[in-house]
Amino acid sequence: MSNIRTAAGGSALLVAVLFFALNLRTPITSLPPVMADVATGLGLDQTLAGLLVGIPALCFSVVAPASSALIARAGPYSAVTVALVGVIAGTLIRSAGTGTPGVVAAFAGTVLLGCAITVGNVVVPVIIARDFPTRTALATGLYSSTMNLGSVFATSLTAPFAALVGWQGAVASWSLVAAAALVVWLVTTRRTTDPHVTRANRAPRTSADDGGAPGETPADRLVDGPTGTPAPPPTERPGETWGGVVRRPITWALAVAFAGQSFSYFAVTGWLPELLRDLLDLSVTTAGNAAAPFQGLAIAGSVLVPLALAARVPMRGAAVTMGLLWVSLPAGLLLAPQWWLLWVSLAGIAQGGNFVVIFTLVAQRCRTVAQTRRTVAAVQAFGYAVAATAPAVIGAVHAASGGWNAALLVLLGSTLTLGTAELLATRRPRLLRG
Repeated sequence: MSNIRTAAGGSALLVAVLFFALNLRTPITSLPPVMADVATGLGLDQTLAGLLVGIPALCFSVVAPASSALIARAGPYSAVTVALVGVIAGTLIRSAGTGTPGVVAAFAGTVLLGCAITVGNVVVPVIIARDFPTRTALATGLYSSTMNLGSVFATSLTAPFAALVGWQGAVASWSLVAAAALVVWLVTTRRTTDPHVTRANRAPRTSADDGGAPGETPADRLVDGPTGTPAPPPTERPGETWGGVVRRPITWALAVAFAGQSFSYFAVTGWLPELLRDLLDLSVTTAGNAAAPFQGLAIAGSVLVPLALAARVPMRGAAVTMGLLWVSLPAGLLLAPQWWLLWVSLAGIAQGGNFVVIFTLVAQRCRTVAQTRRTVAAVQAFGYAVAATAPAVIGAVHAASGGWNAALLVLLGSTLTLGTAELLATRRPRLLRG
C-alpha cells in the first residue's frame, strides 16, 4: 500500500510539474504573432518591439544564479509557486496600458516574466533530478514536450484571439493558464513537506543509462520524493559550492553544449522564414509556415530520446544522433536547399531531443540537490548568454556578406560545437564524470 501511495504521489507531482512547464514558453511565444499590433498600440519601432521578445532570453542568463539562491533558500516547491505568481503578474502587467504608461508597463512586465521563467528553467531540472531519479530521461522528455506544446498553442491561438478581443486581451489571456497551473500546484503540494537532501543510495547505473561505469552507485543521492521523510539539509561539500561546480569539467562540457543548442535554436527561430524566402523565392505565407515543423517536431524529439534510452540505447548514441540531425539543417541548406522541409523537420526533432540529452546528463552526473541546482544555473547562465546574441550575429553576418551562405556556416559551427561538447560530456573517463 505504501508503494502505491508513493507512486500516486509521484504521478500527481509530475502532472503538476507539467502544468507548470506549459507556462515556461507561452508568455514569450504569444507575443510575436501580434507584434505588429503591439508596436502600433504602444508606438514602438521594430527595434524596441523586438526587445520585448529578446529581454527574457537575457534574463535566462543573468538571473539564473539568483534563481539558484532562491531555490536554495525557499525550497524547490516554494520556488515554483513564486515563479507562477511572477508569470501571472508579468503577463497582466505587460498588457496593462497604452501610450507611455503602456510602454513602461510592457517592459516592466517583460522583465518580471523573464525573471519568473528563469526560476522555472532552473527549478524543474532540480525537481526532476531529486524526485524522479529513476525516470530522469522520461520526466525531462515530458517537460520539454510540454514546453514546446505550449509554444505551439501560443503561436497558433494568440492572433485569432486578438482579432476578437485585441492584442492586450489575447496576450493577457495566457495568465489564465498560469493561474490554473498555480491551483494545480498548490493542491498537489499542500500536504507535502519539501524534502531535503538525504544520504540514500540510488539503483546502480549502467552504461546504457548515461554513459557511466556499469554498476556505479553514487554515495550521495537525493531522492526522497513527495512522500519521503524529510531530513535536515547537510553542510555543503566542496563539490556543491559554486567554485566546486564551475571546476567540474562536466559542467563546462554541458554549458558549451547548451550554448550551441540555444544559439542554434534562437538563430533558426529568428531568421528561418526570411532565409527560406530569399533562398527559395517562397511566398511570405509559405516561408512563415516553414517554422511550424521546426517547433512542432521538437515534441517528437523530446519523446524519442527517452524511448531510446529506455530501450538501452547508450546516452552517447542518442547524443550523436541528435547532433547529426542538428547539423543536417545548415549543411542541407548549403548543399541541397530544395529539400528544405526535410532539413527543417530533422532539426526540429534535434532541438527537442537534444534538450532532453543535456538536462538528463545534468541530472545523472550530479550527486546532490545543491550540485544539481548550481550546475543547472551555471549551464543556463552561460548558454543563454550566448543564445541572446544569436539573432544579432546571424543578422549582422547576413548583412555584411550580402547572402545566407556565411550565416549558414556560422550556424554549422554552432551545431558542430554542441555535438563535440556532448561527445566530451558522454565520455566515461572520471575526468568528465566529476
